[in-house]
Parts: sequence; structure tokens; C-alpha cells
Amino acid sequence: MVKRSRIVAFFLVVLIIGSTMGATTKNILNNMKLGLDLQGGFEVLYDVKEAKKGQKIDKEVLASTAEALDKRINVLGVSEPSIQIEGKNRVRVQLAGVTDQNKAREILSTQANLTFRDANDKLMMDGSDLKQGGAKQTFDENGAPSVSLTLKSADKFRKVSEQIMNMAPNNVLVIWLDFEEGKDSFKEEVTKANPKFLSAPTVKQIFNQNTVSIVGSFTAKEAQTLSSLLNAGSLPVKLKEVYSTSVGAKFGEQALHDTVFAGIIGVIIIYLFMIFYYRFPGLIATVTLSIYIYLVLLIFDWMNGVLTLPGIAAIILGIGMAVDANIITYERIREELKVGRTIKSAFQTGEQHAFTAILDANLTTILTASVLFFYGTSSVKGFATMLIVSVLMSFLTNVYGARLLLGLWVHSGLLNNKQGWFAVRKSQIHSINDNVDTIDLPTRFDKIDFVKLRNKIFILSGVLLFAGVIAIAIFRMNLGIDFSSGTRVEVQSKTPLTTTQVENAFTKLHLTPDDVVISGEKKQIGAVRMIGVLTKNEISTLKADFKKQFGYEPNVSTVSPTIGKELAKNAFFAVLFASIGIILYVSVRFEAYMAIAAVASILHDAFFMIAIFSITRLEVDLNFIAAILTIIGYSNHDTIVTFDRVRENMQKKKRLKTVQDIADVVNVSIRQTLTRSFNTVLTVLITVVCLMIFGSPSIRNFSIALFVGLIVGVYSSVFVAGSLWYVMKCKELKKKGVIKTVKEKRKYSDQPQV
Repeated sequence: MVKRSRIVAFFLVVLIIGSTMGATTKNILNNMKLGLDLQGGFEVLYDVKEAKKGQKIDKEVLASTAEALDKRINVLGVSEPSIQIEGKNRVRVQLAGVTDQNKAREILSTQANLTFRDANDKLMMDGSDLKQGGAKQTFDENGAPSVSLTLKSADKFRKVSEQIMNMAPNNVLVIWLDFEEGKDSFKEEVTKANPKFLSAPTVKQIFNQNTVSIVGSFTAKEAQTLSSLLNAGSLPVKLKEVYSTSVGAKFGEQALHDTVFAGIIGVIIIYLFMIFYYRFPGLIATVTLSIYIYLVLLIFDWMNGVLTLPGIAAIILGIGMAVDANIITYERIREELKVGRTIKSAFQTGEQHAFTAILDANLTTILTASVLFFYGTSSVKGFATMLIVSVLMSFLTNVYGARLLLGLWVHSGLLNNKQGWFAVRKSQIHSINDNVDTIDLPTRFDKIDFVKLRNKIFILSGVLLFAGVIAIAIFRMNLGIDFSSGTRVEVQSKTPLTTTQVENAFTKLHLTPDDVVISGEKKQIGAVRMIGVLTKNEISTLKADFKKQFGYEPNVSTVSPTIGKELAKNAFFAVLFASIGIILYVSVRFEAYMAIAAVASILHDAFFMIAIFSITRLEVDLNFIAAILTIIGYSNHDTIVTFDRVRENMQKKKRLKTVQDIADVVNVSIRQTLTRSFNTVLTVLITVVCLMIFGSPSIRNFSIALFVGLIVGVYSSVFVAGSLWYVMKCKELKKKGVIKTVKEKRKYSDQPQV
């Protein structure tokens, strides 16, 4: 009997959710905070140093520094800046959307200490005597720009003026402006006439007032900046810039457009694939994937997160990974239909068997993403955060959501005897009376003996790994400034660029580029790497000159040697701890041999990615490390699904007594999951290829690393991990005395086929 109420409920649920999405998506997108790599901006990491000998840099001092920086940022008019205290002595500042990046850099770190002294250089008053917000840019009686100061106490100023007047004939009040942190462009402009000294008015009367005016050879802009610095107050510490990056607004706008376009193309292709291959369940998958995308953006908005370029890449990558849960479930349902179960029974059994594999696979991905978040920098943290949110929302929508929506149709009775809606042909269906189990089902891969191929696979992988070692020894890694320190400049031009043209632009500024790479369809983007860290003044000059010459302000990133070493160390520990976490998790959920095989497989994948990048001379940066950890999670994701089927088939076998029993389980398990492995990696590859072709050049190397890792990952999951477990399991049986002779141990390998 058809229960039409369930069909009505399905359409009502879809209508309500769709209406909600349609009504709120625009607001969510408008509220979404864009990172500096998407709207342009400036990021800097400071080492906090003692301002005077014996000063202790503690939490209180760091908090005061952050507060002082916040006051200075307010001067710039930047909305929602990010100031984060990192570790024991660092402060990171992110200013997305700031237009004048040179001014931002100067405002943040320039120390402007105002002092009032007598003729003997005795301190009479200083900047602390200024009323909060008491400095203003004004004009004197001659129309020249000046700075008006409002003091906290008129009485104190009266006493100071009285003391100065009584010092005749040296009754002058000397006003000094002391800049710290070395020279920069603003300091040179303001103090070019007479460094430190601003004015020395003669005091001929007692001033019973709380205002004073500073005059000098200021432009209106200089006077405004000076008043802003005085209002912000002096910093309680010295700041040493150890890392910085700046992105021009044009770069950000183009990166956002390209990457979103790549995502749309990838999603459309995945939708078409799911509907074509899985029929009606595939259509349900497109509905849940749409809800998934909406929820990811909604949750990220609720978290008040900042969406970055790697974050968008994580969403797009997450879409490819999210469909994995649907594929696992639908493949299991199809298997249950083929052994003769009814639609309802196959749906329930398939959902139950798929759940554990999906849960284990997603938990290990969250584990590696968490390690990435803990050891990553700001943009990498954004990628990791989005990946974690993506996995959680994927589990919610593509497991529970898909189960609910497909279940309404299944339990309505409308799909009874309509196995074709699940892409299962009648010729593939066995009678329930045949007592055929899923382990007995034929597959299109039955002619492939994976266990028998193991020695050839081990030799092939061994040769490739050895070649990789040689390649790395010869070519080394093409380390980006993230690990080697230095300066990276991205130049964008309105006209095609040549290497010589870019090199000459640097030479004109007395700078020597180490490496120049021209890219883009119209050759309008140049990536330049330089040995050594440019100073603030050099960066300021370079930005101004290149904007005038090429039409756009370039992106400039600097990494000090100290930070480079730390990033390299953190990358090593990230991979190490991710591997240890996977070993522990798989050992608890499965068994130790599976854990060892899984980690050997993912290290195999990681090394191949490193070797390929070494041979191709592609630049290795932080995004590359993010790609490695993503592949570690995803490759292990594939391996766990295979081992989950191995565990299930072992239970059906009751006990593994011979080598042939082990081989049977490995071969059957790989064959049963191979379609799923190919389909899931295909959906992720679709999104990655779209990112490579249509996405921003800023994440192209990241996309290439993911592409290589996915190919190698599916190879290791299918051919390496299972074979390694087989070898170790055979040794275990031999030690237990189940396999008594070497001849018996080799029995299976002498047979042509299982």
C-alpha cells in the first residue's frame, strides 16, 4: 500500500528547507567576513621585545600591547580588525580591507613619544599628560597645518609655564617628538627639517589653560598622522616584525571570483555524476549536498569566522568529500538489493553497514584537521576550521539528512520492486532463496587478484620511493619563504609581463630578485622570490613604484629566519602527530596490523607528493603542508573503508585458518569497495581539477598537491594497505602455529586465482 502522506511530507520538508535557504542565503553571504586574501589587506606578526632593560614580557604586557595596537587601528578606520596574542611573546594583527597599507604599517609600529622639556633638557611633561583623544589636526593663524593638544590638567600646565618663565633668559619650553624603532618613511617626512625637535616657544606669561598648539613644517596629512599617533599613545614595548603579508584589493577580488567560479563548475559536475550513476538516490544526494553547502556557510557565519581563500577551497573540497557518505551508503544498498532483499530491507541494512565506515573515516579526517589547526598559521587555521565544519555538516546532512529524505520514499511503498531506480538491473538480482551473501556477489573486478600482485606492487612502490629519495637528494625541495625565510612579491599588471621587465623593475629599486615566474592566461602575473627580508621602508617604496608602473599594488610577504624555522618544525610535528593519532585510533577501532598498514600507506602517499614537487620544482609553502595533511586524512579515509569491509568479511568467515582465508578476505573486500573508492576519489578530483583550471593562481600549487595526493592515495588504499595487512596477518598465523610450514604459507601464491 502506498503511503502518499510520506511523499507529501518529503516535498513539504524540501519546500520548507528550500524556502529558508532562498530567503536567508543572501544575508549570510553579505554578512560573511572576507579575509585579507579575498578583499585585500595587511597582516603582520610581531615579536614583542622589552622597551627597557629588565622589563618582563608577561600576559599583562601583551594585553596592554594588544590594547594599544587596537587604539592605533581605530585611527585607520578598519572595521573588525583581528588582534591575537600568540604564544608567550607574539602579537598577530590582521587588517582586512585596509586601503593604505603603508600607512597601516607605520601607524602600528611607530613610537611617537611627545615630551615638554626646559632649556636644560629636564622633563616637564610628556604624552601621558594628554587628554584622551586630545590631539587634533588644526591650522594656525597663518593657515599652516598644526596640531592642537588638549592637556588633562590646566593647573599642571600653569605650573610648568611658571617655572619656565622664571628661568629667564633661557625661558623656552622645548617640545620634542621622539621616534623609536629606527627610521621609516613617516619619521623621515615629519622630522626631515630638525629630527626630534618640533618647536621651542619662549614663555613670557603664565598659561592658565589646558590647550597648546604645535606648529612646524607639516603638511596636512603629516599633521593628521601625528595627531593620530599621539592619541593612540606610546606602545609599552618594542615590536619587531617577523612575518608580514599584504594583498592588493584587485588580487583579492580576482581570487574570490575565480575560486567561487571553480566551485560552481565542480558542484554542477558532481550533481550530474550522482544523478547519472545512482539515479534516484543520486537525486536525493544533490538535495542534501545543497543543504550541506548552506549549513557550512551558516555555521561559519554564526562562528563569526573569517572566510579566506583556503577556506573556500576547503568548502569546495568538502563537497567532493561529503558525497563520499552518499556513495558508501548507496553502494551498500545496491549490494543488499542484489542478494534479493526488498527495497525497505536493503535500505535499512545498507544504512546500518555503511554507518560505521562513514563514522570511522570522518573521525580520522577530523583528527588530521585538528592537528592542522593546532600547528597552522592564520590562513591554514581557516582551512582547517572550514574542513572540520565541512566534515561535521557532511555527517549531519549526507548521513542523517539523506537517510530521512530517502527513507520517506522507501517507507511510502512507492519504490517497491523498483530496483531500477537504484541503478540495479534485474539480471543482477539473486533470489532470496539462493542464500547468497554480499561476500559472494560477483564484481566487475573479479579477474584482478590483488594479493597475488603484492610483490609486483611492493617492487614498483619500492623503485618509485628509491627514485624519489634520489630526486630529493639531487634537486632538494624548492622551499618557499614560509620555510626558507625571505620576501615574496606578486606583481599584477594591466599588460603582459616578461621576466626581464619584472627584473628591471626590481633592479631600478636596487633590489635583486632570486627567482621570477610569470603566470596567468595573459601572462599578467609575476611571482618573485627574494633572499632577505625587505624593510618597511623598502616595501613602502616598492608598493608605490610598482602601482605606478604596473597599475596595481603588488602583494608583498616577508618571513624572518626565526619564523621560517618554526614553521618547518611545526610542519614536521603536524605530520608526526597526525600519524600517531591515526595509529592509536585505528588500533583501538580495528587492530594494530591495520593501523601499521594504514600509516605506512599514508606516509607512502606523503613522500610521493614531496618527491613530485621536488622533481617539478613547484614551490613548497604552508598550503602544501595543508595539502599533505588533507591527503593523509583522505587516503586514510579510503583505507579505513576497505578495512571496515575486511573486518566485516572476517566476521562472516568466522576464523582465518589459512593463508587462502586471509587472501580471500582481502581480495573480496577490495573488489567490493573498489567502485566506491574510484567514485569517491573521482568526485574529489572533479573539484580539485576545477580549482586547478579555474581557481586562483594563489592556490594552484595547493590544488596540484591535492591532485597528485588523491591519485597516489587511491593507489595505496587499493594496492598497498591491504597487501601489507595480508603479509603481517600471515606472519601472525605462522607464529600461532596455524600455518605450520613455509610450503603451506606459499600455497595461495602458487594458485592462478581465488
